[in-house]
Amino acid sequence: MLLLGIDIGTSSVKVSVVDAVTQQAISAATYPETEAEIIALHAGWAEQSPNQWWEYVQQAIVKCHIKANYDPKDIGAIGIAYQMHGLVLVDRAGNVLRNAIIWCDSRAVEIGNQAFEAIGSTHCLEHLLNSPGNFTASKLAWVKQNEPAVYEKIHQVLLPGDFIAMKLTGNTTTTVSALSEGIFWDFKAQQISSDVLNYFGFDRSLFPAIQPVFSSHGTISESVAERLQLRKGIPVSYKAGDQPNNALALQVMQPGEVATTAGTSGVIYGVSNKLAYDQQSRINSFAHVNHHDEDPRIGVLLCINGTGIFNRWLKNISGAQHSYAALNELAAAVPIGANGLYALPFGNGAERILGNQIIGGQFTGLDFNLHDTAHMVRSVQEGIAFAMRYGFDIMRENGIHPSIVRAGKANLFLSDVFTQAFASVNDVAVEFYEGDGSIGAALGAGIGAGIYSDSQDAFSNRKSISITEPKHTAAYNERYQGWREQLELQLQQFNSYNPTITKK
Repeated sequence: MLLLGIDIGTSSVKVSVVDAVTQQAISAATYPETEAEIIALHAGWAEQSPNQWWEYVQQAIVKCHIKANYDPKDIGAIGIAYQMHGLVLVDRAGNVLRNAIIWCDSRAVEIGNQAFEAIGSTHCLEHLLNSPGNFTASKLAWVKQNEPAVYEKIHQVLLPGDFIAMKLTGNTTTTVSALSEGIFWDFKAQQISSDVLNYFGFDRSLFPAIQPVFSSHGTISESVAERLQLRKGIPVSYKAGDQPNNALALQVMQPGEVATTAGTSGVIYGVSNKLAYDQQSRINSFAHVNHHDEDPRIGVLLCINGTGIFNRWLKNISGAQHSYAALNELAAAVPIGANGLYALPFGNGAERILGNQIIGGQFTGLDFNLHDTAHMVRSVQEGIAFAMRYGFDIMRENGIHPSIVRAGKANLFLSDVFTQAFASVNDVAVEFYEGDGSIGAALGAGIGAGIYSDSQDAFSNRKSISITEPKHTAAYNERYQGWREQLELQLQQFNSYNPTITKK
């Protein structure tokens, strides 16, 4: 049997077809070839078209079929991973009412801050494990306040993966994991939060039926099956946000285990068996894919918005001759510290670790006679690693103390400079595995369809491929202290220029 995994990223959609026996991909495709557009109508806004995601999914599946010799009718189940926290609104006919407000959009920060105070900070943290902050619930409240004509037409509120599952099956479901990432789930009451519904004035009917993560979320419709050369009636048997899905793919399922990714955003994701939360909501806690009310598994998530997108920005402005591989080679030719050039990677919306402030991405110490493209690349990759260290220290304050973290060999981890900087400044070994989110989603579908008994069974053939150990830790730590001083100076300046901003 074959399994189909779909990963709806910010930059593209990735699809993999996986052999259920070997647990290896036999075909993979990405669409579009260039990085997908983020629509920014105003500063701090970030939107994408859900219908475009659906078009990308279809194109990637067809492309996957063309690339390999297999019978698409042998695909027996589908899994979906998706960019977290996005808001998709559909009417009764399933039509999209507006562009999706995606994870890095910052328009609803103040709405979330006000909710945190009105509902009560202690109550929010104990029940929701988070401030409503800049998450899906606050984005929905923004639509209600600012686009009432759109709000009145809403039949259901979906996350990106829910929407793609609906397009495949005609059916809508959600999960506790999805509801928790939207800040709709009350962990103590074990239901959709009445506090959130009552404060914002949301009706419970806006949310689809709740299903387990590993279960049937509907079966492929006849028309879609025909269009995509699939067998009618196969199930969508798994849906999860990209970071819980990445943790599943890296077998980060039990308390104390930690995964990391460095794509458009940078994430460190640890698992706890307690209803854990950060008092300042600088890191966030959501239901992991294996969470159960009687046996909690909470994913404690640190997110830096501006990681790979900063690297991409630098690639775009440095000239067409510079591929990512070429940039990595340039960075490797420059010594640790980039000759005094610092980069702060905070140019992609409100950063949770900075109290949801938007301080912007910056270079400091730039010398026009000394620094060139290679120094900028090195400083950007080191700056991203340092920002993740800044967040990792917050995770350590909250009881996450790994000696090793697991990662896929992809995105920024293809750079030796970034990888060594990350391992060294955090003083942790990084254990690498082959694969990506779409392979994780495919194997997750196998669990949901009963092909595998559990996650250990599903990933039994997937072994680590390499380990990067920390080295030059003293040099990187000294450099980090200088970087942190630059960050604190920028935060002081920001607060002096914006004295009325309330931080939560």
